[in-house]
Amino acid sequence: MDNMKILSYHKDKKVKVIYGGVHMKDSRIRNVLIKMEENKIPQLIVTSAESIFYLTGKMIHPGERLIALYLDSKGNHKFIVNKLFPINEDLGVEIVWYDDVENPIDRLANLVRKGEVLGVDKNLPAHFLIDLMGRNVVKAFVNSSPIIDTLRMIKDDEEIQIMKESSRINDAVMLKLWENLKAGFSEKYYANLLAEIYEEEGASGFSFSPIIATSPNGADPHHGTGKDKIKFGDSVVLDIGGKYKNYCSDMTRTVFIGKEPSKEHAEVYNIVKSANEKAISIIKEGIKFSDIDKAARNLITEAGYGEYFTHRTGHSIGIECHDFGNVSSVNDDEVKAGMIFSVEPGIYLKDNIGVRIEDLVLVTKDGCEVLNSVTKEITVL
Repeated sequence: MDNMKILSYHKDKKVKVIYGGVHMKDSRIRNVLIKMEENKIPQLIVTSAESIFYLTGKMIHPGERLIALYLDSKGNHKFIVNKLFPINEDLGVEIVWYDDVENPIDRLANLVRKGEVLGVDKNLPAHFLIDLMGRNVVKAFVNSSPIIDTLRMIKDDEEIQIMKESSRINDAVMLKLWENLKAGFSEKYYANLLAEIYEEEGASGFSFSPIIATSPNGADPHHGTGKDKIKFGDSVVLDIGGKYKNYCSDMTRTVFIGKEPSKEHAEVYNIVKSANEKAISIIKEGIKFSDIDKAARNLITEAGYGEYFTHRTGHSIGIECHDFGNVSSVNDDEVKAGMIFSVEPGIYLKDNIGVRIEDLVLVTKDGCEVLNSVTKEITVL
């Protein structure tokens, strides 16, 4: 749309948005412009497919080709797109097309405001950045990803509803998987079955490659699902997630096949469960991410298994399974209402057993809402 204008009012930090016709995600664009002004970044380019989707509602996976949303504090926004990716809807921004015999940096260099600072994505491929830098068209380059990364951490109402549905689907998928899980079939068999179940439940695919780890493989937190067959008496770590309307789900449960766990394994399981519940119990707006990690980690440490909890307690999630932000001992940022992240403590005993229990939580003003409802009690299938 050629007649879109976005004007900034610097004195009171307000941004007036004037559109004609269909438009981009205007409230999100407005928030980006405000942050640009606060950080003295007059222009930036967004090249992350996920961030472009966040701002336009259009998901394009460009592979090695460049797509770039150019945002300008004076409202001269442009979207540089290869002709390989047709856009039939009106996104509310002028599209600048190029093809495979053209260099997209020629287009970009002609768009940017000369002699001014330009913000760029942290993941902009080096060959594109070096080409642009070599043209000496802007004053300086800065990493502007933190602007959009931090905005994406706090979900708006539309995103919250989609994330809730994505997790509801994930719950249904987990329960269907449990109905089919039994000794004699391989981890890979169940990974393939999962793809079918997600499709049946309305998901568009995996949000990450599922981890199905029969014992003792579960002692590797990121075990690569393989050909090992599940046996009677095994424990199985099930870390799964799907995508719904481009938003991710993620949940982990650990189950036992055919018989009750041993006393040792039951003890390990219940320690992890208590750590998960303890961390969730303290979550509310204003608490530090590091305190959430500490709550889970201290409980596991006091039970004598601290050295076997080998990863952070959680990660942010949204359009990407691992969005910007994490629940770790070194992250002293305060959580805010609208954030969604995982709580997933674990204990991993080499050549023995691994147990991880993971939920997604939505932060509210006075607590949090757990987005998963699948039982966390010891489950024997």
